Amino acid sequence: MTAPKFRRILLKLSGEALMGDDAYGINPAMLGSIVAEIKSVTDLGVELGVVIGGGNIFRGVGGTATGMDRATADYMGMLATVMNAMALSDAMRQAGINARVQSALNIEQVVEPYIRGKAIRYLEEGKVVIFGAGTGNPFFTTDTAAALRGSEIGAEMVLKATKVDGIYTADPKKDPQATRFARISFDEAIGRNLAVMDATAFALCRDQKLPINVFSIFKTGALKRVVMGEDEGTLVHV
Repeated sequence: MTAPKFRRILLKLSGEALMGDDAYGINPAMLGSIVAEIKSVTDLGVELGVVIGGGNIFRGVGGTATGMDRATADYMGMLATVMNAMALSDAMRQAGINARVQSALNIEQVVEPYIRGKAIRYLEEGKVVIFGAGTGNPFFTTDTAAALRGSEIGAEMVLKATKVDGIYTADPKKDPQATRFARISFDEAIGRNLAVMDATAFALCRDQKLPINVFSIFKTGALKRVVMGEDEGTLVHV
């Protein structure tokens, strides 16, 4: 069997990826599909950290959030990411994947706190580490948490799982002539004003020389192809 190109990666999952065709919440079929994709790479011996968003749960209370203080709303969103992390961990357990959830917020009755050294040890033991609660601070997105945790654990790449199979010259849904970039530099992506990640996360990845691959989590086998170094998604590099 061909060896994977990357040994340690950080996967960024949006909360919306768990919704499937539902309006909000967690779609069991979609959750199972994502876990199967993850298992396909952990079976190769790849060390995997996961940062997950909370938009699928938080949007369910979006109506009540109108006019809410930004910091309060962000803390609510962090709690939503912990809920998603717990659901993902349980689904992994049922699939035979050994996973641990670490939270940037201190809620030890539910999940253990984030400790960098322990997270790295878990990865070395072959466990998947799911990082919940973002960075633990308001005003920072889970994109920034992915860039931060990826840098801290020594990941070789941040994989951003989206609904689109890469970065395009234009919105492929609106422009049928839009073409996908196979590779693009950080500087060119900035110059073209391409929305890869939020600005803080993007700048951190660039400064740490941590490449990003944007790919579709809905495309069967895409995660494994990225890990194997095949032409899948779009690679953003220094």
